[in-house]
Amino acid sequence: MRRKGQSLLFIGAFVTVLLFIFGVLFTAATPVMAADQNEAQGIVDRARVTFNEFMRDSNYGWLHEHLKEAKGLLIFPQVIKGGFFLGGSGGTGVLVVRNAKTGDWSEPAFYTIGSVTFGLQIGGEAAEVIMMAMSQKAIDSLFASSFKLGGDTSITLGPVGAGAKGNITADFISFAKSKGLYAGLNLEGSVVDVRDSLNRAYYAKEVRPVEIVVEKKVSNRGSSELRTTLKKTVK
Repeated sequence: MRRKGQSLLFIGAFVTVLLFIFGVLFTAATPVMAADQNEAQGIVDRARVTFNEFMRDSNYGWLHEHLKEAKGLLIFPQVIKGGFFLGGSGGTGVLVVRNAKTGDWSEPAFYTIGSVTFGLQIGGEAAEVIMMAMSQKAIDSLFASSFKLGGDTSITLGPVGAGAKGNITADFISFAKSKGLYAGLNLEGSVVDVRDSLNRAYYAKEVRPVEIVVEKKVSNRGSSELRTTLKKTVK
């Protein structure tokens, strides 16, 4: 009986330790997950604001007129560029893909964009960026874990200004503005990466971009305003 009692005490102590460890890990992980969820929702909300700002600006008339030709949009609410001698740019945004038949837009998938350049760059610049994905090749490239703009796919700056015209052919066409003005941010050579941590946090499971935008395996009500705005605007 004494040996049995000791065994029970040992098992009880072991279970208590396990529960304690689990509790510590859960407590530590929960704030991180909540922070990622908040960050993800904030990016979605700012992406809608960025899109609306481009739509209100008459200098981006070419973008307005050709939006319906885009298969998808990458919207980066903030891309930061600058530094001392070693310059670079980077930001986090979302990809949304349009269903040509219904006009509906997909749930957002999260991406980062970044580059490193060398040269005398004093100061910094923060720009809002919209990239139009114009070809199926552009969309397919986004389903890879990462790719380089201008290497794996072609990219060009979109025309800006009142009455801007042009027959542009490229996988991606980019527009950027800084402090309400045209920024002319050259993104060629930048690397686009999937932001797995934000996709996981936003949809509460491991999920790949193709499962979000094509297979539609997940959804989040927090994206409804962005998707509704896009559908009302792009006709």
